Amino acid sequence: MPLDIDFVRRQFPAFQSAALQGQAFFENAGGSYTCKPVIDRLFRFYHDRKVQPYAPYEASQLGGAEMDEARARLAAMMGVERDELSFGPSTSANTFVLANAVRQWLRGKKAAIVVTNQDHEANSGVWRRLADEGIEVREWRIDPQTGHLNPAALAPLLEDGRVKLVCFPHCSNVVAEINPVAEICAMAHAAGAFTCVDGVSYAPHGFPDMAALGADVYLFSAYKTYGPHQGIMVIRRKFGETLPNQAHFFNGGALYKRFTPAGPDHAQVAACAGMADYIDALYTHHHGEAAHATPLARNNAVHALMRAHEEEVLQPLLDHLAARNDLRLIGPRQAAGRAPTVAVALDRPAEPVAAALAAHGIMAGGGDFYAVRPLEALGVDLSRGVLRLSFVHYTTAAEVQKLMGALDRVL
Repeated sequence: MPLDIDFVRRQFPAFQSAALQGQAFFENAGGSYTCKPVIDRLFRFYHDRKVQPYAPYEASQLGGAEMDEARARLAAMMGVERDELSFGPSTSANTFVLANAVRQWLRGKKAAIVVTNQDHEANSGVWRRLADEGIEVREWRIDPQTGHLNPAALAPLLEDGRVKLVCFPHCSNVVAEINPVAEICAMAHAAGAFTCVDGVSYAPHGFPDMAALGADVYLFSAYKTYGPHQGIMVIRRKFGETLPNQAHFFNGGALYKRFTPAGPDHAQVAACAGMADYIDALYTHHHGEAAHATPLARNNAVHALMRAHEEEVLQPLLDHLAARNDLRLIGPRQAAGRAPTVAVALDRPAEPVAAALAAHGIMAGGGDFYAVRPLEALGVDLSRGVLRLSFVHYTTAAEVQKLMGALDRVL
């Protein structure tokens, strides 16, 4: 069954907003629209539950229960234990805290970590700074023509057994090629290393099945997966309990608190359960009642629906851009191998082009998108940046046609 795009769009108030009529949104990699269940839960929390949670009175008990529900349901969707999932103010903040724990863990040891130059800076800069502590940082480099991150190039970096952590993206926010996470994690584990996967640019296209991927850490942002502004981190028990506690000393025994040094945003954590509501609604609409399927099975089925629609809608745009000789299309030219985040390098600065598209009802962006390292490696002029056109499963074929027409007028 194909994705019912009309049903999907009815779940997002933005598509019924008078202020947004006539606008096609192509900067989803910077943050998606929020689904109605999240908005409803956030509204309810602020109206009825906005007290310190877990106290013995009703409003507090209900608020705490909603926070617990969010953690439990999202964890079940991804096939992990509920205490293996934690919330933080952003993915950048979560990665910073995690890197500090790794700094303490590896300080004074003859250890190395691997980073890539395909990453968004949030999963690169904090790890590279560990060199200040004497930890060797090894760079796994992309192909300067294609942006491809070749697993064969990782193998020599792991040979001496000193690497303790491999950090890499599920897909880059400018290259967009979907990396073979399971293969890379298996290579790292065979060499005695843990893995940290930046899933920010992939999770909007389908929440991960953690067992299938094999990652020790998976990070993504709720505000890019139809939710509120929270960072979500899945950290598997073995690695989480290996690292030193970063929270209050009395919270060190709770895995989901170990890497949350500050109090979470209660309302936004609770509202994240709305993301699970949305996935369940899509499953039920397309496959019938959800009760007979596990949360992970429902998630995987919806993931497949999202990706099939995205690939169908994306391929005409890739073909259209690849046929032009006045721009450089970054990343794979086949939709099946990439996320629908399309960066193009132009012969002029990208930001004014994005502004010109806005006059045609296209919301897009231009710049470096905190992907300075991959763009430099690809030889892109950073003073020009790239024009980025990104969408998700709620984008329609008609909107892509509108985008292509607008590009033909402004380029």
